[in-house]
Amino acid sequence: MSTIAKLLARKQALMERLESDPGPNEREEIERLLAKVETALSLLQPGDAAAPS
Repeated sequence: MSTIAKLLARKQALMERLESDPGPNEREEIERLLAKVETALSLLQPGDAAAPS
């Protein structure tokens, strides 16, 4: 599994956790993790656009 695929899977799992109505502390942690995943994706995707999947 590629790095981008792993990040997208992690993002999906975090989004599902957000939909389960977590408490305020857990929500904050999930949002922090989502921000890290989004940053990683934004850094990886431009360079990987031409790479075969």
